[in-house]
Amino acid sequence: MNQLQTLRGMADQLPMGINGWQQLEAIGREHMRRACVAEIRTPLLEATELFARGIGAATDVVGKEMYTFIDRGERSCTLRPEGTAGVVRAAIQNGLLSQGPQKLWYSGAMFRYERPQAGRMRQFHQLGLEFLGFNEPRSDVEAIVIAWDLLMDLGLKELKLELNSLGSKEDRLNYRNQLVNWLEQHQNQLDPDSQERLQTNPLRILDSKNPNTQELLKTAPDLLAALCPESLERFEQVQQGLTALQIPYQLNPRLVRGLDYYGHTAFEITSSALGAQATVCGGGRYNGLVEQLGGAPTACIGWAMGLERLVLLMQNQSSTTAAAPDLYVISQGEKAEAIAINAARELRQKGHRVELDHSGAGFAKQMKRALKSAAPLALLIGEAEASSGQLQLKNLQTNSSELVELHQLLSFFSPTR
Repeated sequence: MNQLQTLRGMADQLPMGINGWQQLEAIGREHMRRACVAEIRTPLLEATELFARGIGAATDVVGKEMYTFIDRGERSCTLRPEGTAGVVRAAIQNGLLSQGPQKLWYSGAMFRYERPQAGRMRQFHQLGLEFLGFNEPRSDVEAIVIAWDLLMDLGLKELKLELNSLGSKEDRLNYRNQLVNWLEQHQNQLDPDSQERLQTNPLRILDSKNPNTQELLKTAPDLLAALCPESLERFEQVQQGLTALQIPYQLNPRLVRGLDYYGHTAFEITSSALGAQATVCGGGRYNGLVEQLGGAPTACIGWAMGLERLVLLMQNQSSTTAAAPDLYVISQGEKAEAIAINAARELRQKGHRVELDHSGAGFAKQMKRALKSAAPLALLIGEAEASSGQLQLKNLQTNSSELVELHQLLSFFSPTR
C-alpha cells in the first residue's frame, strides 16, 4: 500500500518549527491589543459569489486560482483565497457597521491554486487588518504604522515601505483611458498576460513581474500626474503623517490595486532579506467594497501579511528561539514515576514549563535527553529518592546537585531564587 502524502502545495507544520509561528502569532496579537483592534473570525468556506463580486470575475484569483466546488446542496462554494471579502461580508451581515466604525483583525488559512514556492503555498496563512468606516488620511497612517511596527518588532531587517495613490474614481477613470491608449500603441511589446489584462484589467499591467514589460512601462503615463488637487492634497497628508512618525518610505507610481473599489492610498512593505525583493505586507484603501457587497457606502483601508514568508524571514535572521523547559523530570520505578507526575503537575499549575520523561530508560539515557532539551535543571527520582522523600535537583549548567523535599520544590522556582 502506498504511503499517503500531503497534497502539492500543502505543508505540515512540525513541532521543531512551530516556535516561529507561535512567536509571530503572539507578537501580532499583542500589537492588535495595544492598538485596540478587535479580532474577528470568519468561515474558511464562503459562497463563491462573495469572491466573484468582492475580488472581481476578471482577476486571476477568481478565474484561475480558487478552490471552488458544488456542495450537496447544489451551492457553489469556495475556500477563501483572501480575508477582506469575508470580513466585510460579516460586518454587513451582522450589523457591525450600524454600531459605528470598526477596527478589526483576522488571522488564518487561505487557499489559492498557484505554483508553490518558498514562503507561499497553496494553503497559506495571513494576518490582516481592516479599518471599516474610517476616511481621514490619518487612519491610513495608523494602519500603516501598525503594520510597520509589528514587522520591526519581529526583528525583520531590510524593510522598505513603498507608497502610491490611486486617487478618486474619476482620477482612475481618467488615468485608465490615458494608459489604455498608450498600451494599445505598444501592445505587441507586452507579455501575453499583460495583453490579456489590457482587455480586462489594464491597471494590473503596471504590477507585471515581466522584466521586459516593466522596462517598457518606464515611459508610460504617470498615475500621480493624473490626480486631481484634492487627491494630491490627501496623499500629501498621508506622507506628512508618516514623515512625522519617522517611518521611511519611497514613492512607487507603478504600485497599484487593480480592482474598481480600490482608491487613494496603496502601499507595500517589502524585504530583500530572502534574496529577491519580496512583499511581506500589502494594503490599500478600498472605499467601494462595502457597497459592492450590498452595504452602505463605507470608507475602508486594510492590509494583509503572509505568515509563511514572515516565518521564513524570522528563521533566516535567527529571530526565533526554541523555548526550553524550566525543568526536566527523570524517574525510574513505579513509586518514583508517581511522584514525578505529581511534581510535574504542581509546577505546571504554577506556570512553569516541565518536561516529563516517560521513556522508562536508564538514568543515563534520560539524562542525555535532559541535556538535549536545554533545560537548566533536572529532577532525578529513583527508588532511593522515592523512599526518602528527598529528590535530587541537578543544575545542568554547573553539574552541581542538591537534595530537596517534594513540598520544598516550588520554592526553587520562585521569582526570588
